[in-house]
Amino acid sequence: MDGTLTRLPGHALASRLRAGELSSREIVGASLELAERHNRALNAWLTIDRERALAEADSADARFAAARAEGPAATAALHPLLGLPVALKDLVSLAGGQCTAGSRILEGYVAPYDAHITERLREAGAIVLGKTNMDEFAMGSSNEWSAFGPVSNPWDLDRVPGGSSGGSATAVAAGHVPFGIGTATGGSIRQPAALTGTVGMKPTYGRVSRYGIVAFASSLDQIGPFARDTRDAAALLHAVAGRDERDSTSAPVPVPDELLTLPAGDDEAAGWLRGKRLGLPREYFVAGMEPEVEARIREAVAALEGAGATVEDVSLPHTDYGLATYYIVAPAEASANLARYDGVRYGLSIREAGRDFIADYLATRGAGFGPEVKRRIMLGTYALSAGYYDAFYVKAQKVRTLIKRDFDDVFGSGIDALVAPTSPTVAFRFGARIADPVAMYLSDACTLPVNMAGLPGLSVPCGLAEGLPVGLQFIGPAWSELALLRFGRAYEAITAGAGWRSLEPAQLHLADDPSARTPMDRRAALA
Repeated sequence: MDGTLTRLPGHALASRLRAGELSSREIVGASLELAERHNRALNAWLTIDRERALAEADSADARFAAARAEGPAATAALHPLLGLPVALKDLVSLAGGQCTAGSRILEGYVAPYDAHITERLREAGAIVLGKTNMDEFAMGSSNEWSAFGPVSNPWDLDRVPGGSSGGSATAVAAGHVPFGIGTATGGSIRQPAALTGTVGMKPTYGRVSRYGIVAFASSLDQIGPFARDTRDAAALLHAVAGRDERDSTSAPVPVPDELLTLPAGDDEAAGWLRGKRLGLPREYFVAGMEPEVEARIREAVAALEGAGATVEDVSLPHTDYGLATYYIVAPAEASANLARYDGVRYGLSIREAGRDFIADYLATRGAGFGPEVKRRIMLGTYALSAGYYDAFYVKAQKVRTLIKRDFDDVFGSGIDALVAPTSPTVAFRFGARIADPVAMYLSDACTLPVNMAGLPGLSVPCGLAEGLPVGLQFIGPAWSELALLRFGRAYEAITAGAGWRSLEPAQLHLADDPSARTPMDRRAALA
């Protein structure tokens, strides 16, 4: 297979598919070969379904052939994802496929139906290559909490890719697929995108249906795209977004078709910045931010100003409460959602003759849940308990309202979007924060407030610090995904000539070694 295929963006592959220069089977075959070869060293994939993927590729090729026979109009009407591979985070239901959410308690569970976004991907003609690794029940910022082992960052195999969607982020960064699906509860798309040098978007809450997604915190969870550039991220969002009657939180807001027509030319893309007002929130330059990360963010802001945008210092005064508020609301909702895993209806069941149901229940949950999930269930149950509900949960929801109001006030003043760091640090080494949950939680300090407010956020690469990727974050008002992607595309355009743009993940070549150490071995060696 042609190894260069796996480094092409999705829109370039789509153009060649339409022209008949490539087949979907060629593209999918190259992706399968690379993903299977790298997976020992990266552990990004929990399952790779070769047979299904190749069969779907053949079906896509038949659709292309029929459209080409009808003429250019029929070919142009095909969705740009047709025939292209995508990675699904392993909490998205895929009929007949596993759906473990990274947990032993769902090991062996086979989903009986497709999630809404799986249906939408099938309609577009995208090909699911397999299911990607993740922090258990999406609880984590490093992808070290998966019951099936950690994931390595292809920029440095001794470092984390971020979490909880680290498997999808790594699969995209390593070139296994041009598109990946992640979910974000507190930053689990943008943070791994920043740490792996990919593009990641958390849409407005309600933009994408959560039907068929394993729940963590229902008022925060949202599905979003990973890609290697903004045009691909926009195309993937277009495919999966939209109203779904089966999800009461899915909003009846039209999905703009302009997501499929972001400018290809750099001059046109950069023109979006002229006259725009960007806010730079001072609270996002948090204590502990690495100096080189801050330097890259300041350089990116200067580049945006140089291209015609006005950047103004703004304040979001309740940002500092975001972390504490999130770690009351999210665990509380998790404790309720995870109560369904009882060893009776599906998933792991540990039973012993002569033992009562409660003992079996405790044994099942004790063996099935990992330490981070147990920690958050206990925190959430405590916050919801009699005597503490008002003191913790209700107060946290009031503070959440204040966080949302800060954003409303800034956008109400005429600011088009906020620009900020995505992560205060680059990717850290395996084990560096496992023993200190608070330090781990601080990894999401720059992303949590956006989830708490239900707003969209986009992370795009903005250079390297210590040879590792840094992410630049754009934040907008509700339903402004198209505008944010235009900002991201404009930043890509004005930095198109930067040397770091042409760099590949520095240690990806090490994953080609069939005897390479696994991420679990690497973590053990660093302990």
